[in-house]
Amino acid sequence: MRILVISQYFWPENFRINDLVKEWVQRGHEVTVLTGVPNYPAGTIFDAYSKHPENFTRYEGAKVVRIPMLPRGSGAARLVVNYLSFVVGGMIWGPWRLRGTQADVIFVFEPSPATVGLPAVWLGAIKKAPVIFWALDLWPETLAAIGVIRSPRILDMVGSMVRFIYDRCALVLGQSQSFLGSIANHCSDKRKIRYFPSWAEDVFMDKGVTPAPEVLKQEGGFTVVFAGNIGEAQDMPAVLAAAQLIDDPSIRWIIVGDGRKSQWLREEIEKRGLRDKVLLPGRFPIERMPSFYAHADALLVSLKRDPVFSMTIPGKVQSYLMAGVPLLGMLDGEGAAVIRDANAGLACRAGDSAALAEAVLKLAAMSPEARRQLGDNGRKYAQREFGRAQLMDRLEALLQEAMTAGKAEQVKEGQP
Repeated sequence: MRILVISQYFWPENFRINDLVKEWVQRGHEVTVLTGVPNYPAGTIFDAYSKHPENFTRYEGAKVVRIPMLPRGSGAARLVVNYLSFVVGGMIWGPWRLRGTQADVIFVFEPSPATVGLPAVWLGAIKKAPVIFWALDLWPETLAAIGVIRSPRILDMVGSMVRFIYDRCALVLGQSQSFLGSIANHCSDKRKIRYFPSWAEDVFMDKGVTPAPEVLKQEGGFTVVFAGNIGEAQDMPAVLAAAQLIDDPSIRWIIVGDGRKSQWLREEIEKRGLRDKVLLPGRFPIERMPSFYAHADALLVSLKRDPVFSMTIPGKVQSYLMAGVPLLGMLDGEGAAVIRDANAGLACRAGDSAALAEAVLKLAAMSPEARRQLGDNGRKYAQREFGRAQLMDRLEALLQEAMTAGKAEQVKEGQP
């Protein structure tokens, strides 16, 4: 197949789409990626790219086409401009830079924003290729949940945009079962909606990883590790409140990653006197994550309390499960259900700092054997429910389904 990927984010930024593109190339498909300039999450263009952009035109055998785009910078206004610049660049520069590139199917990777679908459906019309939209975030629901947009009128406009995109896609994939109902609210043809979760990356299978040298090894203590985006949705105020509630110097928290709340987090750790208890080693590529997990007695996933987040299974859950380390969840809905169904750790309600602190103490009091069993449970569950190979096979079948549907639609419309 000739697959055109549309994603605002791509290598050298750390997103799951990188792994997917690599897999498709290995399976013999011809892959082209239309993306922007790498600037996530810091908001500034990567130095390596600025100095040698020619080094970032190929990835694992895939062709990478980059369009002009303003970096995220800081502040809500700049973020909106960043989103819009990718749309404009994709719709104006995309067709020109992809001239001569044929596509059997177009795949949209959407962790946010949903606006990435606009240049995708435009290119789908130009190249007469069906579009598959993988929704990893729900718009406009998430915008309301994190308070980015409060105006009902503007939220309705965003909802209309999302309906415009979904209605022009051959298939719309939701990352959790709960997503499907919300997607259906914005999709005229419910038959095109499918469930497709994130997978657990094989990199987390290796048990013999050397612990990250950026963090001192702690003998006899208990370490909670959080890895990933540090944003509004992750409810860092509640995480820090839980850390404050535990008066035990042997328990420490390591938060690995970066995001729009990173500076706030650094300042709050100082303000709350948590410098020795909460460590911030910084942002690292996904290949380094297992070395930080090697320090962990428990892996933390958190989301704010909101109906839209209760429908979300954070991508890190699959990675955590595959790592074979017990999970601590401070979240509602499907994410918490996965932890409980897998018997892979402890979960409490979103925003409940006291319950999270209690769960940490409970896990810390368990024997190493009991914690090891929880970790083993999680890995087996991940292999069964989120195994990479079977999900890649399923997605390949969905691509084929979209192509078949697209050809049938062309025949119906009398196109050659």
